Amino acid sequence: MITNTTTIRLEIEKGIRQKGHSLSSFGKLAGINRGIISGILNGNPPKSISIRQLDLMAEALGHPEGWMYEYYVDECFINEKADWRRIKAFLLRCTEIGRYDCIQAVLDRLMEDLSNTVSVFGLAEELYEEGKTQESLPFYECVIENEKHQHSERLAIAHYRVFRASISDDTEKSLRAVIRFEPYRNRLPENLILDALLQLVNVYYNFQDWNLLENCADELITLSTSIYNVEKEKMNNSKPYQSLDTKRELVVYYGQGRLIKAVALEHLGRYEEAKKFIMEYADLSWFEGLNETGKQEVEKFKLYAYANLHSINLLMGNIENLTEYVEFIEKNPKEILPSMLIITKAASQYNFNIDSIIEKFEDVIYQKKHLDKNLYPDVYTSRYMVLYYQLSIYFFKNKVYNSGADILLQSLALAVKAFNKNRILDCISLFENFKSYASMQQIEAYETILRGVNKNEKIFGSNGTTYVS
Repeated sequence: MITNTTTIRLEIEKGIRQKGHSLSSFGKLAGINRGIISGILNGNPPKSISIRQLDLMAEALGHPEGWMYEYYVDECFINEKADWRRIKAFLLRCTEIGRYDCIQAVLDRLMEDLSNTVSVFGLAEELYEEGKTQESLPFYECVIENEKHQHSERLAIAHYRVFRASISDDTEKSLRAVIRFEPYRNRLPENLILDALLQLVNVYYNFQDWNLLENCADELITLSTSIYNVEKEKMNNSKPYQSLDTKRELVVYYGQGRLIKAVALEHLGRYEEAKKFIMEYADLSWFEGLNETGKQEVEKFKLYAYANLHSINLLMGNIENLTEYVEFIEKNPKEILPSMLIITKAASQYNFNIDSIIEKFEDVIYQKKHLDKNLYPDVYTSRYMVLYYQLSIYFFKNKVYNSGADILLQSLALAVKAFNKNRILDCISLFENFKSYASMQQIEAYETILRGVNKNEKIFGSNGTTYVS
């Protein structure tokens, strides 16, 4: 009976004959001992082939990478028993050359015994720690689908890793990732819950759900404060102190909880409450256990608090310190986009002119030169999308209709790119209100964008009718 393992050996033998090699000359060409090749081809039972040996023989015979891999799956299961050492080597090799069909075939065989999820999870974690996030995903998905213990930490971590990898500028895709991950987040170890809450914050911010953002901030404040109190007690204990293994410094989570709370309150119009939380992270130098990195983070929070207090004051109509604020963001380029958003919003609300400020920062605002996206991680598209929307309102209010329509179309295009339904509808509504002032070229560009959106049934009905009054 010819099996997949014998097929591999028959193909190797055929290749050796066709090339006119003896076992000795072939072994020399492949870099494999003649006795090993003989054992693989003629042993009774045949000696197992390692994936490295198969690759070497494939290369010697002139075959491409991945030759006979689909047949090699059986080689991993000697007498129907999983040989994890051989399986792991094969799976790692498959991730290197993208043979996900073979990975799935091996995983299907492994899951005939669900206890193998432990080994699969371990491999996924190894890949993840090496920075091979995409390569790790099939293994995490395997754990998610087959983990027997639904309340296990292993299952929660697998969901968390997939969630992290699924976050993107595509708002709808990110939201689906949140919905899938949400039921498992409180089953994570505390150090990962901290980071998960920060990731959720980014999604809620992009989705502009300020109530969810506030709730998430409350959770982060409660958890980070609780962990800090425990860690402080450990620090004051006479035993050697081992800090909690967190992705960021603990002070980051402590400060971010309060910063995010203030941001949510700001967007909900609760400005005085927002000020109180800004003051809570304005000076965190008292935070115990700060190393050099932690001290640098404290300085960043001091800077954020300075900018955000100015923002709140502007939104409350206090513009006497606007010049000082502009000088500050000029010295701190990272603050240009978020600060210009607030300045523009306040200018429209309280009718003051910011033309000279827009001109000062036009290179960043209009992306006239390359902008380092690392200045605005995770919310790069969202920042521009919302800033352009606010700028269009400012231009329309000041009767600069051509500039208003141009920048609004850019906001709409970014909203479509991000599948941000709320912002798409906002842009459409605003453009329709000022459509009579738009040029034919702008109307044509608007209709072109809408034709693309029409295909998206999340925004439009299947008949192409917009859900906009």
